[in-house]
Amino acid sequence: MADLKRRDLLAAGAGGAALLALAGSAPAGAAQSGAIRVKGLAIGEGRPKIIVSVAGKTPEAVLEQAPALAGRPEIDIVELRIDHLAEALDPAASAALAAPVAASIGGKPLLATFRTKREGGETAIEPPRYAALYQALLDTKAVDLIDLELALLEAPAVAAVQRRAQGTGVAVLLSHHDFGGTPPTERMLALLEEQAARGADICKLAVMPKDAGDVIRLLDATRQMRSRHPDRPLLTMAMGALGAVTRVSGAVFGSAATFGKVGAASAPGQMDVAELRSVIDALGRALEP
Repeated sequence: MADLKRRDLLAAGAGGAALLALAGSAPAGAAQSGAIRVKGLAIGEGRPKIIVSVAGKTPEAVLEQAPALAGRPEIDIVELRIDHLAEALDPAASAALAAPVAASIGGKPLLATFRTKREGGETAIEPPRYAALYQALLDTKAVDLIDLELALLEAPAVAAVQRRAQGTGVAVLLSHHDFGGTPPTERMLALLEEQAARGADICKLAVMPKDAGDVIRLLDATRQMRSRHPDRPLLTMAMGALGAVTRVSGAVFGSAATFGKVGAASAPGQMDVAELRSVIDALGRALEP
């Protein structure tokens, strides 16, 4: 089996050979050491966890989708995408959705995210309102994780959100999204290192590849960061169809979670959760001693 996989990668040419070399240098058990626990789910331990987003213009649209995720064993975490709401800029209206969504997803952890327009989201927002919205979400005590964009942490009000969340047991993803391309490897590592230095529970990086070389560099940055910080779960991906391999190979290169879809995708390149779970599980079995 291992020889067959090696032949398949080498047959893919230079890109496949590079992937083979990277995989060979990945730390053994890369996804096994260092984990955070959320509602009994160990993120950063075992196979990569699957996150699925719920999003809609109205609370009714979101609450129509959410209960269907409760009975899907492939899904580990549900993400509530606040930025898609028509009233996304109203902290009270947005936060009011958190508790009913949490109650409808069968005990799965709830990740609350406002993705800003500058990083690929639906709605533009200024740091003070961004912070107020997250403070309102924390007031509900219904969210288990929040996603804060690294670029906004310079604002004291946003940094205060991180401190409050972690002080009350809510895990914080610090994230960076580049829909315009894939930065140099050194820049990707610098972004992940800054997230770690700022105390992220999970470091997240998403980039848009132009070619296979970009995909390989994202995987290599993930591998290097995981080697440097084995106690820090990572969530990395190259978006779009070209980056699909990065959504399933976390067990090899060190990404602790990935995004799938049920229905519409929340980002380019997401796979159906059933297919995603099948591939991740197959790769996990192949990696077992």
